[in-house]
Amino acid sequence: MSTLRFDDRVAVITGAGRGLGREYALLLASKGAKIVVNDPGGGLTGDGTDSTPAQDVVDEIVSAGGQAVAVTDSVATPDGGQAIVDAAVERFGRIDILIHNAGTVRRAPLKEMSYNDFEAVLDVHLRGAFHVVRPAFPLMCAAGYGRVVLTSSIGGLYGNHEVANYAAAKAGILGLCNVVALEGAVEGVLCNAIVPGAVTRMAEGLDTSAYPPMGADLVAPAVGWLAHESCSVSGEFFVAIAGRIARAVVAESPGVYQPSWTVEQVGEQVEAIRDLSEPVIFPVVPDGHADHIRYSFGRAAEGVSS
Repeated sequence: MSTLRFDDRVAVITGAGRGLGREYALLLASKGAKIVVNDPGGGLTGDGTDSTPAQDVVDEIVSAGGQAVAVTDSVATPDGGQAIVDAAVERFGRIDILIHNAGTVRRAPLKEMSYNDFEAVLDVHLRGAFHVVRPAFPLMCAAGYGRVVLTSSIGGLYGNHEVANYAAAKAGILGLCNVVALEGAVEGVLCNAIVPGAVTRMAEGLDTSAYPPMGADLVAPAVGWLAHESCSVSGEFFVAIAGRIARAVVAESPGVYQPSWTVEQVGEQVEAIRDLSEPVIFPVVPDGHADHIRYSFGRAAEGVSS
């Protein structure tokens, strides 16, 4: 089996000073990529700054013979996102790969979560994704090539206690991923989402004593493939946790068609409506949105209750 390389590719990785992002940076650099290591070095809640984490990763890459530059601007603002992408172009002349991994956590029960904590987490995860995708995407389209990997979460798929801000942001990432994939399809730009599970700083305060091995090294290969030119999919969500790599999808039941409904009839038919024994899946690319509508319209055109 041939070895996949990233020679001459330029990768921007946000949140690359620690944890998962660091692992991604070291992996891609070891395979020839030039890396923009972005990390403002703040605490888990996003407070404070420290240039050391990003610079330490750069030093490690350079000492191993690679090329990298540290950028400590925050993805939480449009100017920060622009500066991060500009750094790639100014230092290496291009951007081929964008991995948005930066994240913060501010936990609180929904009844107590402050508006500030809700907004602050969205600023980094969801708005942060847009802040780097927006300036990078046109450059990739102009070059006719790009690989974008956005980071969602199990919390974004299924929710979790005391992280309404985080769950909302990570669910929003999936919608953004779909649009980047759709609009990038004719431009040579692919976009997928990683749904990682690893014991990093974000696991602080959790009891992980019964967990199986869950290092960031078990997630990085999936991200590496999604970032590689040989990646053959777009608009998809990949789960990577404890050695398991899987695909997550949005699925629908076939549903029940009737030409008209009453509230009572919905209740009477609810089990048939919810029946997922034969799920219907509409791939995002090339046209999941229209496929969904065509399927629903087709059921109506059949004119048969089912």
